[in-house]
Amino acid sequence: MAKVGYIFKADRYDGFEADKEWMQKYGCVQVIEEPVESEALRPKWKQLVASLERGDEVVVAKFSNALRGSRELSAFIELCRIKVVRIISIHDRIDSRGKLFPETTVADVLEMFGALPEEVAILRYSSARVLNLQQNAKIPKKTMKAMDKADKENTIVDMYVNGHSFEDIMAVSGYSSRSSVFSVLHRHGVKLNRGKFSGPLGTRKKKKDDSPAEE
Repeated sequence: MAKVGYIFKADRYDGFEADKEWMQKYGCVQVIEEPVESEALRPKWKQLVASLERGDEVVVAKFSNALRGSRELSAFIELCRIKVVRIISIHDRIDSRGKLFPETTVADVLEMFGALPEEVAILRYSSARVLNLQQNAKIPKKTMKAMDKADKENTIVDMYVNGHSFEDIMAVSGYSSRSSVFSVLHRHGVKLNRGKFSGPLGTRKKKKDDSPAEE
C-alpha cells in the first residue's frame, strides 16, 4: 500500500508548494508533477492510474487539477472503488473514507461535480495560453478556442449534463447561438431535457396572422 500525490503544474498555480508540502506531510512516498506542456495527454497521470494497486491512496490538489472532465472523474472513481483505492482531494475537502474532512456535506460534493467542467475549461485555457505565448502565437480571444474540436465538444456536453445554463456554456465555448450548442449535443447523442423544445429550432413557419395588416 502506497500514498502517492499528483499535481498538474498549471499556469499561475500559486498553491503548488503548499499543496506539495501537504502531501509530503501526509506521507506520500512520491509527489508526481505534471508539466504544463503535457496538459493534453497527461502521461504521468495515466501512468499513476495504471500503476494503482489494492489499498493505495491517491492525493490530488483538486479534482479539476487532476482530471479533464466529469466522465474522466466518474471512470476514475469507479476504478478506485474496484481496487479499493482511497481518494483524497485537498481543496475539494473530500476523502473517500470520510475521515479527513468530516464537515464536508453531500451538497459540497454535488457542488464540486457541477463546477468541474467550467473549472477544467478555465484551467485548460490558461495552460494553452501559456504555450501560445511561449511559441509567440496569437492568443485566442475565446475561452475554448485553444482546444481542439473534440475537447471543446466534450466540455460542452459535460456542462450541459451537469446543469449549466446555455449562457454559461456559450460563454465558455465561444459559440454565439444556442443552435450551435444544440448541434454539438445532438452529435454526441445527449438527450435534451430543457424547455419546450428538444433541439434547435427550424425555420419559423409563417402563419396567416403574421401577414401585414391591410390599410
